Amino acid sequence: MIKIPKIVWLSLSLAFSIFYSCLGLQQAFSSEYIVQDDARQHVFWMMRFIDPALFPNDFIADYFQSVAPLAYKTIYQLAAAIGINPLFFNKILPLFIGLITTFYCFAFSLEILPLPGTAFISSLVLNQNLWMKDDLVSATPRAFSYVLILAFLYYLSRRYLVPVLIAIALIGLIYPHCIFLAGGLLIIRLFKKKEKGFYLSQNPQDYRFCFLGLGVAFLVMLPYALSHSVFDPIITVAQAKQLPEFLPGGRTEFFSQRLDEYFIYGKRSGMFPMYPFIPLTLVSGVFLPLLLKFPSRFPLVKRIQPNIILLPQLLFGSLGMFFIAHAFIFRLHLPNRYTAYSFRIIIALSTGITLSLILDALLNWVAKKTISFSRRRQVIALSFIGLIVGAILFYPNTMKRFPITLYVEGNEPKLYEFFKQQPKDILIASLAEDTNSNLPSFTQRSIFIGREYSIPYHWGYYRKFRQRAIALIQTQYSSSLEEVKRFIKNHHIDFFLLDKNAFTPEYLADNSWLQQFQPYAKQAQQRLERGNLPILANFIKDCSVFETKYRVVLSAKCISGSTSKRMSKNQAI
Repeated sequence: MIKIPKIVWLSLSLAFSIFYSCLGLQQAFSSEYIVQDDARQHVFWMMRFIDPALFPNDFIADYFQSVAPLAYKTIYQLAAAIGINPLFFNKILPLFIGLITTFYCFAFSLEILPLPGTAFISSLVLNQNLWMKDDLVSATPRAFSYVLILAFLYYLSRRYLVPVLIAIALIGLIYPHCIFLAGGLLIIRLFKKKEKGFYLSQNPQDYRFCFLGLGVAFLVMLPYALSHSVFDPIITVAQAKQLPEFLPGGRTEFFSQRLDEYFIYGKRSGMFPMYPFIPLTLVSGVFLPLLLKFPSRFPLVKRIQPNIILLPQLLFGSLGMFFIAHAFIFRLHLPNRYTAYSFRIIIALSTGITLSLILDALLNWVAKKTISFSRRRQVIALSFIGLIVGAILFYPNTMKRFPITLYVEGNEPKLYEFFKQQPKDILIASLAEDTNSNLPSFTQRSIFIGREYSIPYHWGYYRKFRQRAIALIQTQYSSSLEEVKRFIKNHHIDFFLLDKNAFTPEYLADNSWLQQFQPYAKQAQQRLERGNLPILANFIKDCSVFETKYRVVLSAKCISGSTSKRMSKNQAI
Protein backbone atom coordinates (compact mmCIF):
# COMPACT_ATOMS: atom_id res chain seq x y z
CA MET A 1 0.00 0.00 0.00
CA ILE A 2 1.07 3.63 -0.46
CA LYS A 3 3.62 4.72 2.13
CA ILE A 4 2.04 7.61 3.97
CA PRO A 5 3.05 8.54 7.54
CA LYS A 6 0.84 7.20 10.32
CA ILE A 7 0.05 10.69 11.61
CA VAL A 8 -1.42 11.60 8.20
CA TRP A 9 -3.74 8.58 8.22
CA LEU A 10 -4.78 9.30 11.81
CA SER A 11 -5.38 12.96 11.00
CA LEU A 12 -7.54 11.96 8.04
CA SER A 13 -9.52 9.58 10.25
CA LEU A 14 -10.14 12.28 12.84
CA ALA A 15 -10.97 14.81 10.11
CA PHE A 16 -13.73 12.58 8.72
CA SER A 17 -15.09 12.10 12.24
CA ILE A 18 -15.20 15.87 12.73
CA PHE A 19 -16.78 16.35 9.31
CA TYR A 20 -19.60 13.91 10.02
CA SER A 21 -20.10 15.45 13.46
CA CYS A 22 -20.37 18.92 11.93
CA LEU A 23 -23.09 17.66 9.60
CA GLY A 24 -24.93 16.49 12.69
CA LEU A 25 -24.34 19.79 14.46
CA GLN A 26 -25.92 21.64 11.54
CA GLN A 27 -29.12 19.76 12.26
CA ALA A 28 -28.75 20.13 16.02
CA PHE A 29 -28.66 23.93 15.84
CA SER A 30 -31.00 24.44 12.91
CA SER A 31 -33.79 25.61 15.22
CA GLU A 32 -34.22 27.04 18.69
CA TYR A 33 -36.50 24.20 19.70
CA ILE A 34 -34.81 21.00 18.63
CA VAL A 35 -33.75 17.99 20.68
CA GLN A 36 -32.44 14.51 19.94
CA ASP A 37 -35.15 11.87 20.16
CA ASP A 38 -33.67 9.80 23.01
CA ALA A 39 -32.35 12.87 24.83
CA ARG A 40 -36.01 13.61 25.58
CA GLN A 41 -35.83 10.63 27.95
CA HIS A 42 -32.29 10.59 29.23
CA VAL A 43 -31.28 14.25 29.41
CA PHE A 44 -34.33 16.44 30.09
CA TRP A 45 -34.26 15.76 33.84
CA MET A 46 -30.60 16.90 34.01
CA MET A 47 -31.82 20.47 33.87
CA ARG A 48 -32.09 19.91 37.62
CA PHE A 49 -28.30 20.29 37.66
CA ILE A 50 -28.82 23.90 36.55
CA ASP A 51 -31.93 24.58 38.64
CA PRO A 52 -32.81 22.06 41.41
CA ALA A 53 -36.30 23.55 41.62
CA LEU A 54 -37.25 22.07 38.25
CA PHE A 55 -39.50 18.98 37.99
CA PRO A 56 -40.49 18.87 41.69
CA ASN A 57 -42.14 15.60 42.72
CA ASP A 58 -42.04 14.49 39.08
CA PHE A 59 -42.08 10.71 39.07
CA ILE A 60 -41.12 10.55 35.36
CA ALA A 61 -38.03 12.68 35.94
CA ASP A 62 -37.25 10.74 39.11
CA TYR A 63 -37.42 7.46 37.22
CA PHE A 64 -35.08 8.43 34.41
CA GLN A 65 -32.69 9.96 36.92
CA SER A 66 -32.69 6.72 38.91
CA VAL A 67 -31.82 4.49 35.91
CA ALA A 68 -29.04 6.75 34.59
CA PRO A 69 -25.59 5.16 35.19
CA LEU A 70 -23.41 6.96 37.72
CA ALA A 71 -20.53 8.05 35.48
CA TYR A 72 -22.93 9.09 32.73
CA LYS A 73 -24.73 11.40 35.14
CA THR A 74 -21.42 12.69 36.43
CA ILE A 75 -20.24 13.72 32.96
CA TYR A 76 -23.29 15.91 32.46
CA GLN A 77 -23.18 17.17 36.03
CA LEU A 78 -19.58 18.32 35.62
CA ALA A 79 -20.52 20.14 32.43
CA ALA A 80 -23.45 21.79 34.23
CA ALA A 81 -21.11 22.80 37.07
CA ILE A 82 -19.15 24.99 34.66
CA GLY A 83 -22.33 26.49 33.24
CA ILE A 84 -23.01 24.28 30.20
CA ASN A 85 -26.71 23.60 29.67
CA PRO A 86 -27.26 19.79 29.60
CA LEU A 87 -29.40 19.94 26.44
CA PHE A 88 -26.72 22.03 24.72
CA PHE A 89 -24.01 19.69 25.99
CA ASN A 90 -25.99 16.76 24.58
CA LYS A 91 -25.67 18.27 21.10
CA ILE A 92 -21.91 18.84 21.15
CA LEU A 93 -20.88 15.73 23.11
CA PRO A 94 -21.12 13.37 20.09
CA LEU A 95 -18.29 15.30 18.44
CA PHE A 96 -15.91 14.39 21.27
CA ILE A 97 -17.19 10.83 21.70
CA GLY A 98 -16.73 10.34 17.95
CA LEU A 99 -13.16 11.58 18.02
CA ILE A 100 -12.15 9.31 20.90
CA THR A 101 -13.96 6.37 19.29
CA THR A 102 -12.08 7.02 16.05
CA PHE A 103 -8.75 7.18 17.86
CA TYR A 104 -9.25 3.84 19.62
CA CYS A 105 -10.58 2.19 16.47
CA PHE A 106 -7.48 3.38 14.61
CA ALA A 107 -5.16 2.25 17.41
CA PHE A 108 -6.75 -1.18 17.84
CA SER A 109 -6.75 -1.79 14.09
CA LEU A 110 -2.98 -1.29 14.10
CA GLU A 111 -2.71 -4.02 16.72
CA ILE A 112 -4.30 -6.44 14.26
CA LEU A 113 -2.73 -5.32 11.00
CA PRO A 114 0.01 -2.70 11.50
CA LEU A 115 -0.87 -0.63 8.45
CA PRO A 116 -2.14 2.94 9.01
CA GLY A 117 -4.13 2.77 5.75
CA THR A 118 -6.04 -0.21 7.11
CA ALA A 119 -6.71 1.64 10.36
CA PHE A 120 -8.01 4.58 8.35
CA ILE A 121 -10.46 2.39 6.41
CA SER A 122 -11.69 0.69 9.59
CA SER A 123 -12.26 3.95 11.44
CA LEU A 124 -13.88 5.58 8.40
CA VAL A 125 -16.43 2.84 7.76
CA LEU A 126 -17.17 2.64 11.49
CA ASN A 127 -17.84 6.39 11.56
CA GLN A 128 -20.08 6.11 8.53
CA ASN A 129 -22.05 3.30 10.18
CA LEU A 130 -22.38 5.21 13.45
CA TRP A 131 -23.78 8.25 11.69
CA MET A 132 -26.36 6.14 9.88
CA LYS A 133 -27.86 5.23 13.24
CA ASP A 134 -28.74 7.44 16.19
CA ASP A 135 -26.58 5.72 18.83
CA LEU A 136 -23.63 8.12 18.79
CA VAL A 137 -25.62 11.29 18.16
CA SER A 138 -27.95 10.58 21.09
CA ALA A 139 -25.09 11.14 23.59
CA THR A 140 -26.98 8.76 25.88
CA PRO A 141 -25.20 5.89 27.68
CA ARG A 142 -25.24 3.66 24.60
CA ALA A 143 -23.32 6.34 22.66
CA PHE A 144 -20.30 5.49 24.82
CA SER A 145 -20.49 1.74 24.16
CA TYR A 146 -18.30 1.84 21.05
CA VAL A 147 -15.44 3.80 22.56
CA LEU A 148 -15.57 1.76 25.77
CA ILE A 149 -15.41 -1.58 23.93
CA LEU A 150 -12.65 -0.36 21.60
CA ALA A 151 -10.57 1.05 24.47
CA PHE A 152 -10.92 -2.24 26.34
CA LEU A 153 -9.88 -4.23 23.25
CA TYR A 154 -6.92 -1.95 22.57
CA TYR A 155 -5.50 -2.13 26.08
CA LEU A 156 -6.14 -5.87 26.23
CA SER A 157 -4.28 -6.37 22.96
CA ARG A 158 -1.35 -4.37 24.39
CA ARG A 159 -1.49 -6.27 27.67
CA TYR A 160 -1.81 -3.08 29.72
CA LEU A 161 -3.36 -4.36 32.94
CA VAL A 162 -4.23 -1.11 34.74
CA PRO A 163 -5.85 0.55 31.68
CA VAL A 164 -7.83 -2.67 31.08
CA LEU A 165 -9.17 -2.53 34.65
CA ILE A 166 -10.00 1.17 34.27
CA ALA A 167 -11.82 0.45 31.01
CA ILE A 168 -13.86 -2.28 32.71
CA ALA A 169 -14.78 0.08 35.54
CA LEU A 170 -15.85 2.80 33.12
CA ILE A 171 -17.91 0.33 31.13
CA GLY A 172 -19.79 -0.64 34.29
CA LEU A 173 -20.28 2.97 35.34
CA ILE A 174 -21.43 4.28 31.95
CA TYR A 175 -23.03 1.38 30.03
CA PRO A 176 -23.26 -1.63 32.37
CA HIS A 177 -24.54 -4.07 29.73
CA CYS A 178 -21.14 -4.15 28.05
CA ILE A 179 -19.38 -5.23 31.24
CA PHE A 180 -20.68 -8.73 30.61
CA LEU A 181 -19.01 -8.67 27.20
CA ALA A 182 -15.71 -7.64 28.80
CA GLY A 183 -15.95 -10.32 31.48
CA GLY A 184 -16.96 -12.97 28.97
CA LEU A 185 -14.04 -12.08 26.73
CA LEU A 186 -11.57 -12.41 29.60
CA ILE A 187 -12.92 -15.87 30.39
CA ILE A 188 -12.87 -16.96 26.73
CA ARG A 189 -9.21 -15.94 26.49
CA LEU A 190 -8.31 -18.59 29.07
CA PHE A 191 -9.07 -21.23 26.45
CA LYS A 192 -6.56 -21.80 23.69
CA LYS A 193 -7.23 -23.67 20.49
CA LYS A 194 -5.20 -26.58 19.21
CA GLU A 195 -5.72 -29.06 16.40
CA LYS A 196 -7.77 -31.56 18.41
CA GLY A 197 -9.69 -29.13 20.61
CA PHE A 198 -9.05 -26.59 23.33
CA TYR A 199 -6.79 -26.40 26.36
CA LEU A 200 -6.49 -24.02 29.30
CA SER A 201 -3.90 -21.29 28.96
CA GLN A 202 -0.50 -21.87 30.54
CA ASN A 203 0.19 -18.12 30.67
CA PRO A 204 -0.19 -16.72 34.23
CA GLN A 205 -0.85 -13.28 32.74
CA ASP A 206 -4.12 -14.52 31.21
CA TYR A 207 -5.36 -15.55 34.66
CA ARG A 208 -4.19 -12.28 36.21
CA PHE A 209 -6.16 -10.27 33.67
CA CYS A 210 -9.19 -12.51 34.03
CA PHE A 211 -9.47 -12.64 37.81
CA LEU A 212 -8.61 -8.99 38.39
CA GLY A 213 -10.92 -7.91 35.56
CA LEU A 214 -13.79 -10.00 36.91
CA GLY A 215 -13.07 -8.62 40.38
CA VAL A 216 -13.39 -5.04 39.16
CA ALA A 217 -16.55 -5.96 37.25
CA PHE A 218 -18.01 -7.54 40.40
CA LEU A 219 -17.25 -4.49 42.53
CA VAL A 220 -18.71 -2.11 39.96
CA MET A 221 -21.87 -4.16 39.50
CA LEU A 222 -22.40 -4.91 43.20
CA PRO A 223 -24.21 -1.62 43.93
CA TYR A 224 -26.61 -2.35 41.06
CA ALA A 225 -27.32 -5.79 42.48
CA LEU A 226 -27.84 -4.56 46.05
CA SER A 227 -29.77 -1.40 45.28
CA HIS A 228 -33.52 -1.26 45.66
CA SER A 229 -35.69 1.25 43.88
CA VAL A 230 -39.30 2.30 44.27
CA PHE A 231 -39.52 1.60 40.53
CA ASP A 232 -38.66 -2.10 40.92
CA PRO A 233 -39.31 -4.90 40.17
CA ILE A 234 -38.21 -5.73 36.64
CA ILE A 235 -41.21 -6.75 34.56
CA THR A 236 -41.65 -10.51 34.14
CA VAL A 237 -42.14 -12.33 30.86
CA ALA A 238 -45.66 -13.31 31.91
CA GLN A 239 -46.57 -9.68 32.61
CA ALA A 240 -44.98 -8.45 29.38
CA LYS A 241 -46.89 -10.94 27.23
CA GLN A 242 -50.13 -9.52 28.60
CA LEU A 243 -49.27 -5.97 27.55
CA PRO A 244 -49.88 -4.69 23.99
CA GLU A 245 -46.73 -2.61 24.40
CA PHE A 246 -44.55 -5.70 23.93
CA LEU A 247 -46.56 -7.29 21.12
CA PRO A 248 -46.26 -6.56 17.37
CA GLY A 249 -46.99 -2.88 16.73
CA GLY A 250 -46.51 -1.95 20.38
CA ARG A 251 -44.51 0.95 21.77
CA THR A 252 -41.67 -1.41 22.79
CA GLU A 253 -42.37 -4.36 20.49
CA PHE A 254 -40.43 -7.43 21.60
CA PHE A 255 -42.33 -10.67 21.14
CA SER A 256 -42.99 -11.99 17.65
CA GLN A 257 -44.67 -15.08 16.27
CA ARG A 258 -41.91 -15.42 13.68
CA LEU A 259 -38.75 -17.05 15.03
CA ASP A 260 -36.53 -15.41 12.41
CA GLU A 261 -37.72 -11.97 13.46
CA TYR A 262 -37.57 -12.79 17.14
CA PHE A 263 -34.01 -14.16 17.13
CA ILE A 264 -32.37 -12.64 14.06
CA TYR A 265 -33.48 -9.12 13.17
CA GLY A 266 -36.02 -8.02 15.77
CA LYS A 267 -35.27 -4.48 16.94
CA ARG A 268 -34.95 -5.51 20.59
CA SER A 269 -34.89 -9.31 20.55
CA GLY A 270 -32.88 -9.97 17.39
CA MET A 271 -29.22 -10.86 17.11
CA PHE A 272 -28.27 -8.45 14.38
CA PRO A 273 -28.33 -4.69 14.81
CA MET A 274 -30.29 -2.45 12.51
CA TYR A 275 -28.36 -1.60 9.35
CA PRO A 276 -25.27 -3.73 10.18
CA PHE A 277 -24.02 -3.46 6.59
CA ILE A 278 -24.51 0.21 5.87
CA PRO A 279 -22.38 1.47 4.23
CA LEU A 280 -22.54 -1.52 1.88
CA THR A 281 -18.74 -1.68 1.90
CA LEU A 282 -19.14 -3.41 5.28
CA VAL A 283 -20.41 -6.51 3.48
CA SER A 284 -16.83 -7.19 2.43
CA GLY A 285 -15.90 -7.79 6.07
CA VAL A 286 -17.87 -11.06 6.01
CA PHE A 287 -15.34 -12.50 3.55
CA LEU A 288 -12.30 -11.97 5.79
CA PRO A 289 -12.18 -15.61 7.05
CA LEU A 290 -12.14 -16.77 3.42
CA LEU A 291 -9.35 -14.43 2.36
CA LEU A 292 -7.21 -15.52 5.29
CA LYS A 293 -7.02 -19.01 3.73
CA PHE A 294 -5.18 -17.68 0.66
CA PRO A 295 -1.98 -15.97 1.83
CA SER A 296 -0.32 -16.59 -1.53
CA ARG A 297 -2.93 -14.49 -3.31
CA PHE A 298 -3.22 -11.92 -0.53
CA PRO A 299 0.33 -11.38 0.80
CA LEU A 300 -0.78 -8.98 3.57
CA VAL A 301 -2.30 -11.94 5.38
CA LYS A 302 1.22 -12.76 6.58
CA ARG A 303 1.40 -9.41 8.39
CA ILE A 304 -1.77 -9.94 10.42
CA GLN A 305 -0.98 -10.16 14.12
CA PRO A 306 -2.21 -12.78 16.63
CA ASN A 307 -4.44 -10.09 18.16
CA ILE A 308 -6.94 -10.79 15.39
CA ILE A 309 -8.16 -13.60 17.63
CA LEU A 310 -9.90 -10.89 19.70
CA LEU A 311 -12.49 -10.42 16.96
CA PRO A 312 -13.88 -14.00 16.97
CA GLN A 313 -13.53 -14.08 20.75
CA LEU A 314 -15.64 -10.92 21.03
CA LEU A 315 -18.09 -12.44 18.55
CA PHE A 316 -18.51 -15.62 20.60
CA GLY A 317 -18.75 -13.65 23.82
CA SER A 318 -21.48 -11.46 22.34
CA LEU A 319 -23.43 -14.46 21.07
CA GLY A 320 -23.12 -16.14 24.45
CA MET A 321 -24.51 -13.11 26.26
CA PHE A 322 -27.24 -12.77 23.63
CA PHE A 323 -28.59 -16.23 24.42
CA ILE A 324 -28.11 -15.80 28.17
CA ALA A 325 -30.12 -12.56 27.97
CA HIS A 326 -32.86 -14.46 26.15
CA ALA A 327 -32.82 -17.09 28.89
CA PHE A 328 -33.28 -14.36 31.50
CA ILE A 329 -35.49 -12.01 29.50
CA PHE A 330 -35.52 -8.45 30.89
CA ARG A 331 -33.35 -9.42 33.88
CA LEU A 332 -30.32 -8.55 31.74
CA HIS A 333 -32.34 -5.99 29.79
CA LEU A 334 -32.60 -6.59 26.03
CA PRO A 335 -30.67 -9.36 24.19
CA ASN A 336 -29.94 -7.04 21.28
CA ARG A 337 -27.78 -4.85 23.54
CA TYR A 338 -25.15 -7.59 23.68
CA THR A 339 -24.65 -7.86 19.92
CA ALA A 340 -25.64 -4.54 18.34
CA TYR A 341 -22.55 -2.56 19.32
CA SER A 342 -19.92 -5.30 19.30
CA PHE A 343 -21.06 -6.57 15.89
CA ARG A 344 -20.63 -3.12 14.36
CA ILE A 345 -17.10 -2.93 15.70
CA ILE A 346 -16.23 -6.43 14.48
CA ILE A 347 -17.66 -5.76 11.02
CA ALA A 348 -15.87 -2.40 10.67
CA LEU A 349 -12.49 -3.82 11.64
CA SER A 350 -12.98 -6.88 9.43
CA THR A 351 -13.92 -4.61 6.55
CA GLY A 352 -10.78 -2.51 6.98
CA ILE A 353 -8.60 -5.63 6.88
CA THR A 354 -10.49 -7.24 3.99
CA LEU A 355 -10.38 -4.17 1.76
CA SER A 356 -6.70 -3.71 2.57
CA LEU A 357 -5.95 -7.28 1.51
CA ILE A 358 -7.85 -6.78 -1.74
CA LEU A 359 -6.32 -3.38 -2.52
CA ASP A 360 -2.82 -4.68 -1.80
CA ALA A 361 -3.36 -7.69 -4.06
CA LEU A 362 -4.62 -5.44 -6.87
CA LEU A 363 -1.70 -3.04 -6.49
CA ASN A 364 0.73 -5.94 -6.60
CA TRP A 365 -1.03 -7.19 -9.71
CA VAL A 366 -0.72 -3.78 -11.38
CA ALA A 367 2.96 -3.53 -10.43
CA LYS A 368 3.83 -6.79 -12.17
CA LYS A 369 5.87 -6.18 -15.31
CA THR A 370 5.44 -9.37 -17.27
CA ILE A 371 4.78 -9.98 -20.93
CA SER A 372 1.49 -11.70 -20.13
CA PHE A 373 0.21 -8.72 -18.13
CA SER A 374 -1.62 -6.67 -20.76
CA ARG A 375 -2.53 -3.02 -20.49
CA ARG A 376 -6.19 -4.02 -20.56
CA ARG A 377 -5.80 -6.08 -17.39
CA GLN A 378 -3.94 -3.17 -15.81
CA VAL A 379 -6.85 -0.84 -16.58
CA ILE A 380 -9.30 -3.34 -15.11
CA ALA A 381 -7.24 -3.63 -11.92
CA LEU A 382 -6.93 0.14 -11.58
CA SER A 383 -10.66 0.50 -12.18
CA PHE A 384 -11.39 -1.90 -9.34
CA ILE A 385 -9.04 0.02 -7.08
CA GLY A 386 -10.75 3.29 -7.97
CA LEU A 387 -14.19 1.73 -7.39
CA ILE A 388 -13.22 0.45 -3.94
CA VAL A 389 -11.59 3.70 -2.87
CA GLY A 390 -14.57 5.69 -4.18
CA ALA A 391 -17.02 3.46 -2.33
CA ILE A 392 -15.06 3.84 0.90
CA LEU A 393 -14.85 7.62 0.72
CA PHE A 394 -18.05 8.70 -0.96
CA TYR A 395 -20.73 6.18 -0.02
CA PRO A 396 -22.55 8.68 2.26
CA ASN A 397 -23.07 10.90 -0.80
CA THR A 398 -25.39 8.25 -2.23
CA MET A 399 -27.67 8.39 0.82
CA LYS A 400 -30.83 10.47 0.81
CA ARG A 401 -30.33 11.18 4.50
CA PHE A 402 -26.90 11.44 6.03
CA PRO A 403 -26.24 11.70 8.84
CA ILE A 404 -29.29 10.17 10.48
CA THR A 405 -29.71 12.02 13.76
CA LEU A 406 -33.40 11.73 14.67
CA TYR A 407 -33.49 15.28 15.97
CA VAL A 408 -37.02 16.34 16.87
CA GLU A 409 -38.02 19.90 16.06
CA GLY A 410 -40.74 21.53 18.12
CA ASN A 411 -43.43 23.12 15.98
CA GLU A 412 -45.19 25.07 18.73
CA PRO A 413 -42.68 27.75 19.90
CA LYS A 414 -45.39 30.08 21.24
CA LEU A 415 -46.84 27.23 23.27
CA TYR A 416 -43.41 26.49 24.78
CA GLU A 417 -42.94 30.14 25.66
CA PHE A 418 -46.32 30.19 27.37
CA PHE A 419 -45.48 27.25 29.62
CA LYS A 420 -42.02 28.65 30.35
CA GLN A 421 -43.71 31.67 31.89
CA GLN A 422 -45.71 29.49 34.29
CA PRO A 423 -44.48 28.46 37.78
CA LYS A 424 -41.87 25.70 37.88
CA ASP A 425 -44.09 23.32 39.81
CA ILE A 426 -47.00 23.11 37.35
CA LEU A 427 -48.24 19.77 35.99
CA ILE A 428 -49.60 19.50 32.43
CA ALA A 429 -52.00 16.72 31.44
CA SER A 430 -52.11 15.94 27.75
CA LEU A 431 -52.67 13.12 25.26
CA ALA A 432 -51.22 15.20 22.42
CA GLU A 433 -48.65 12.61 21.33
CA ASP A 434 -46.34 14.83 19.29
CA THR A 435 -46.35 17.66 21.83
CA ASN A 436 -46.40 16.33 25.36
CA SER A 437 -43.14 14.40 24.97
CA ASN A 438 -41.39 17.62 23.91
CA LEU A 439 -42.61 19.81 26.75
CA PRO A 440 -40.15 18.68 29.47
CA SER A 441 -37.18 19.42 27.18
CA PHE A 442 -38.47 22.65 25.66
CA THR A 443 -40.21 24.15 28.70
CA GLN A 444 -38.66 22.39 31.73
CA ARG A 445 -42.16 21.80 33.04
CA SER A 446 -43.62 18.50 34.24
CA ILE A 447 -46.13 16.46 32.30
CA PHE A 448 -48.59 13.88 33.59
CA ILE A 449 -47.74 11.31 30.90
CA GLY A 450 -46.06 11.27 27.49
CA ARG A 451 -45.52 8.63 24.85
CA GLU A 452 -41.73 9.07 24.92
CA TYR A 453 -41.68 8.15 28.61
CA SER A 454 -43.81 5.00 28.39
CA ILE A 455 -40.90 2.63 29.00
CA PRO A 456 -42.30 -0.58 30.52
CA TYR A 457 -39.25 -2.53 31.77
CA HIS A 458 -39.56 -1.57 35.45
CA TRP A 459 -43.02 -2.59 36.56
CA GLY A 460 -42.97 -0.33 39.62
CA TYR A 461 -42.65 2.62 37.24
CA TYR A 462 -44.80 1.44 34.39
CA ARG A 463 -47.68 0.22 36.51
CA LYS A 464 -48.13 3.77 37.79
CA PHE A 465 -47.52 5.26 34.35
CA ARG A 466 -50.12 2.98 32.78
CA GLN A 467 -52.62 3.82 35.50
CA ARG A 468 -52.04 7.50 34.79
CA ALA A 469 -52.54 7.02 31.06
CA ILE A 470 -55.82 5.17 31.62
CA ALA A 471 -57.00 7.78 34.13
CA LEU A 472 -56.28 10.63 31.70
CA ILE A 473 -58.05 8.88 28.82
CA GLN A 474 -61.09 8.31 31.00
CA THR A 475 -61.04 11.90 32.25
CA GLN A 476 -60.51 13.59 28.90
CA TYR A 477 -63.46 11.71 27.41
CA SER A 478 -65.67 11.69 30.49
CA SER A 479 -69.14 13.25 30.53
CA SER A 480 -68.97 13.74 34.30
CA LEU A 481 -67.77 17.08 35.68
CA GLU A 482 -67.26 15.55 39.10
CA GLU A 483 -64.97 12.90 37.63
CA VAL A 484 -62.88 15.60 35.95
CA LYS A 485 -62.69 17.62 39.18
CA ARG A 486 -61.69 14.53 41.14
CA PHE A 487 -58.91 13.82 38.64
CA ILE A 488 -57.62 17.40 38.92
CA LYS A 489 -57.64 17.28 42.71
CA ASN A 490 -56.10 13.81 43.09
CA HIS A 491 -53.24 14.49 40.68
CA HIS A 492 -52.73 18.24 41.24
CA ILE A 493 -53.24 19.08 37.57
CA ASP A 494 -52.71 22.72 36.55
CA PHE A 495 -53.37 22.62 32.80
CA PHE A 496 -54.97 20.42 30.17
CA LEU A 497 -53.34 20.58 26.74
CA LEU A 498 -55.78 19.43 24.06
CA ASP A 499 -55.49 18.84 20.36
CA LYS A 500 -58.37 20.66 18.67
CA ASN A 501 -59.42 17.43 16.97
CA ALA A 502 -59.15 15.42 20.20
CA PHE A 503 -62.92 14.94 20.42
CA THR A 504 -63.29 13.10 17.12
CA PRO A 505 -63.40 9.28 16.85
CA GLU A 506 -60.56 9.35 14.30
CA TYR A 507 -58.24 10.98 16.83
CA LEU A 508 -58.31 7.89 19.00
CA ALA A 509 -58.62 5.37 16.18
CA ASP A 510 -55.49 6.67 14.44
CA ASN A 511 -53.35 6.87 17.57
CA SER A 512 -51.51 3.54 17.88
CA TRP A 513 -50.05 4.48 21.26
CA LEU A 514 -53.41 5.29 22.87
CA GLN A 515 -54.88 2.14 21.36
CA GLN A 516 -52.57 0.15 23.64
CA PHE A 517 -54.65 1.21 26.63
CA GLN A 518 -57.67 -1.01 26.18
CA PRO A 519 -60.57 -1.25 26.67
CA TYR A 520 -60.50 2.40 27.75
CA ALA A 521 -59.44 3.95 24.45
CA LYS A 522 -62.05 1.89 22.60
CA GLN A 523 -64.79 2.84 25.02
CA ALA A 524 -63.95 6.53 24.62
CA GLN A 525 -63.93 6.13 20.84
CA GLN A 526 -67.35 4.46 20.90
CA ARG A 527 -68.82 7.27 22.99
CA LEU A 528 -67.57 9.80 20.46
CA GLU A 529 -69.01 7.74 17.60
CA ARG A 530 -72.40 7.86 19.36
CA GLY A 531 -72.16 11.65 19.49
CA ASN A 532 -71.47 11.98 23.21
CA LEU A 533 -69.34 15.09 23.64
CA PRO A 534 -66.92 14.96 26.63
CA ILE A 535 -67.44 17.51 29.37
CA LEU A 536 -64.03 19.11 28.73
CA ALA A 537 -65.24 20.29 25.33
CA ASN A 538 -67.62 22.65 27.13
CA PHE A 539 -64.72 24.42 28.83
CA ILE A 540 -62.78 25.31 25.69
CA LYS A 541 -64.43 28.71 25.47
CA ASP A 542 -64.52 29.75 29.14
CA CYS A 543 -61.34 28.11 30.51
CA SER A 544 -58.96 28.49 27.60
CA VAL A 545 -55.79 30.37 28.64
CA PHE A 546 -53.74 29.84 25.48
CA GLU A 547 -54.47 28.71 21.96
CA THR A 548 -52.57 27.88 18.77
CA LYS A 549 -53.75 26.72 15.38
CA TYR A 550 -53.95 23.09 16.45
CA ARG A 551 -53.99 23.11 20.25
CA VAL A 552 -55.69 24.74 23.21
CA VAL A 553 -54.63 24.99 26.87
CA LEU A 554 -57.31 24.83 29.56
CA SER A 555 -56.88 26.02 33.13
CA ALA A 556 -57.60 23.22 35.59
CA LYS A 557 -58.36 25.82 38.27
CA CYS A 558 -61.03 27.31 36.05
CA ILE A 559 -62.59 23.90 35.48
CA SER A 560 -62.52 23.04 39.18
CA GLY A 561 -64.30 26.30 39.98
CA SER A 562 -67.17 25.54 37.63
CA THR A 563 -70.48 24.17 38.82
CA SER A 564 -72.78 21.62 37.30
CA LYS A 565 -75.53 24.25 37.13
CA ARG A 566 -73.30 26.59 35.16
CA MET A 567 -72.33 23.78 32.79
CA SER A 568 -75.97 22.90 32.22
CA LYS A 569 -76.60 26.51 31.25
CA ASN A 570 -73.65 26.55 28.88
CA GLN A 571 -74.77 23.31 27.28
CA ALA A 572 -78.26 24.73 26.80
CA ILE A 573 -76.79 27.73 25.03
